[in-house]
Amino acid sequence: MTTNPQLDLVIVGGGIGGIICLKYAKDAGLKTVLLERRERIGGLWRDLPSWQDIQFRKEDWTLGDLPLSGEDQPNILRNIEAWVERFGLLPQIRLNAPVTRARPSENGWQVTTDLGAYEAKWLIAATGAHNRPVVPEVERSDSSIVEYHSSALRDPELVRDKRIAVVGGGASAYDLLDLCFAHGARSVAWIYRSAKWMRPTRQPKYFGTDMRRLAKYQMLGLPVSTINRLINRDLRARYAKAGINEIMPDSEFDLRRHQLIPGRSRMLANFRHIERYRREVQSLHDKTIGLSGGEQIESDLLLWGTGYDVELGYLDVEALAKAKGLTEISGHCYSAFRYADAPNLFLLAPGVLETSTSTPWAYSHVAKSIMSHIGGRPVFTRAPRQGLTNHFEIVKMLASRDRSTYPFGLWYGKYLWLAMFHPRARSMPIP
Repeated sequence: MTTNPQLDLVIVGGGIGGIICLKYAKDAGLKTVLLERRERIGGLWRDLPSWQDIQFRKEDWTLGDLPLSGEDQPNILRNIEAWVERFGLLPQIRLNAPVTRARPSENGWQVTTDLGAYEAKWLIAATGAHNRPVVPEVERSDSSIVEYHSSALRDPELVRDKRIAVVGGGASAYDLLDLCFAHGARSVAWIYRSAKWMRPTRQPKYFGTDMRRLAKYQMLGLPVSTINRLINRDLRARYAKAGINEIMPDSEFDLRRHQLIPGRSRMLANFRHIERYRREVQSLHDKTIGLSGGEQIESDLLLWGTGYDVELGYLDVEALAKAKGLTEISGHCYSAFRYADAPNLFLLAPGVLETSTSTPWAYSHVAKSIMSHIGGRPVFTRAPRQGLTNHFEIVKMLASRDRSTYPFGLWYGKYLWLAMFHPRARSMPIP
């Protein structure tokens, strides 16, 4: 094992967040290395099946003129690769370099891989939060039911003419339900403890979340309580029109706690054909799924839309090792991104992944301000708090401290114009 010369910054993770951070670190002239455990960059989007896609329009995902032809996994992956090519980032990327341990040291951080160790003053953990697919522990006894987590279902044609059971009440489960009707499942049963809010639409799901309207509300200074009231009025009207009041969540939608998920058109069009069980899976035997209410469901294929756990075990920080989920981790981050219980550590995932925003747009603004903070301007100083910071609210949070990036007064006019008048058919500019 070799020890590399002292660096300013090590970035762990070669997904969209890590690549964007590397771009801004290069712009800032920082001596930086990005460590990616796989043989190619892409992060989660490298692993996902080709049918997986983003939840909003491609114009709201990409920035500038970086190419993006569609909202599905192959196009998103090519867009991430375009960042590397456009900005000449490859020389600073180390592939096949899984981090086994990152620990605070006298000079900042020591980051260890199988092939070498790196010393850096600052560390950005850009490994995301969708690291470990969640499949609940249930009793399995001579089960012949085929099971897939949503991240492992490579061929959606496997559902054709099968009796399908979908488990989960969030975005992944909605995707799987939609997929069942797109590919001719014989029957569909849906098992969930509770359903998350969605914005019902008969259009493709990319049009179900209007990021540009949210930006207008935020830059016009509407309080979150007012935005919540407008969103709840719209959601309730849409649920009634779609005839899905039975799955309306018990509590009001709150932008500070919930992600605005678009509805899935095929799921909604076939809603009356879905057998619904507000239960938990307790056992699998032969071709039978046993539920917590005593019901028995016959099934050929069980699809787990139960999401992911965050995995930050490579960080040798006791508080992080004990943390349960993004909400608890974000409650220990100054200004949502700088971790309070370890020196010189930034965590990208808690502040972005479950918010209502475009991840490249948010990561670009945060990355630029991280480089300002590393350069000596104290940007990420707001005390840790509970609650999500969504979309243009991220800019408003950063602008109050990062005057080198957001000149006093001028930044507001620029982002107000972007929110109010930037053409919907054009991507937002690269910050």
